[in-house]
Amino acid sequence: MSATITGIGTALPEAAAGQQTLWDGFFRNHFAGSRVAERIFAGSGVRRRHTVADPLAEDLSGWSTEQRMRRYVTEAEPLGQRATTVALAEAGVAAEEVGLVTVVSCTGYSTPGLDIRLATALNLRSDVQRLLIGHMGCYAALPALGSVADFVVARQRPAVLLCLELTSLHVQPPTDDPQQMVSHALFGDAAAALVLVPDPPAGAGTRRPTLQLVDLAAVTDTATSDHMTWEVTDFGFRMGLSPKVPAVLAQHVRPMICDLLGRNGLEVADVRTWAVHPGGPAILDTVESELDLPADALAASRSVLAERGNCSSPTVLLVLDALVDRGALEQGGPVVAMAFGPGLTLYAALLSAGPGTA
Repeated sequence: MSATITGIGTALPEAAAGQQTLWDGFFRNHFAGSRVAERIFAGSGVRRRHTVADPLAEDLSGWSTEQRMRRYVTEAEPLGQRATTVALAEAGVAAEEVGLVTVVSCTGYSTPGLDIRLATALNLRSDVQRLLIGHMGCYAALPALGSVADFVVARQRPAVLLCLELTSLHVQPPTDDPQQMVSHALFGDAAAALVLVPDPPAGAGTRRPTLQLVDLAAVTDTATSDHMTWEVTDFGFRMGLSPKVPAVLAQHVRPMICDLLGRNGLEVADVRTWAVHPGGPAILDTVESELDLPADALAASRSVLAERGNCSSPTVLLVLDALVDRGALEQGGPVVAMAFGPGLTLYAALLSAGPGTA
């Protein structure tokens, strides 16, 4: 028995601005005209981003954490509902069939939480089970996928996974810290939802390719735990992002991937499609180099980075959705999804792509 992804839905905030426009209209002044910050913005690999808080229209950098959390509640529910509604429709799963809704988010908190608000907005059953996963950061979608898949297999019921992050709510006060410059140059807002079902019977399914979860792998290098941080402050959540991160990934990515593939009778060359979290250009370059991938293997990841930015936990799901839209999964075969985050943690999922049957 296994769990199969039969629906993917994404949602982006309406506000979108080009990277140069954001620099000229807000961040140039925010970083006091810093040449370092200007180079970071220009070299980020980001062309535009979608945000619920448009810095060109409102400056949140002096807001308290309380103000930011209240704004999170206002913005998160409708964005999450949009993504989840699309995923359910694509999967052909009715709201009353859902047995579990899992929400991943590290950019906002409230009680009742987004899981309860989402279940109410979607008219899910009152006995639906819920799980809220917070503060795992950019890699959180993959361990969450494993937990949701376990529920689907054990209970033989469909489940929903929603990853939603509103990073724009956490713009920090002016600083000369290069790590903050990198963070503000990369991150955008997004929601992405998956619907997983027990192995669908022949003749049932979706119009688009399905993805069956085969296996998961994780490596955490605790000696480098200070390289990526997400700290709660009086002025929202502050990211720490060391320039040493790509070097740490370079040590671990090939051994982890080779172990994941090897125990499933595969090699790197057998993987047909790669969905790699675009944490930044240097991270994608590192993965491509260490795995000796073809030049176009990470094209979807680079495109998501350019058009969406790094949206934390939803981003790897945005890449999967982009691969489906490009027809990259039509021929089936092994797919590897990969993401990285605090810990320093590397996570990977081995999936098997199959054709849509409807």
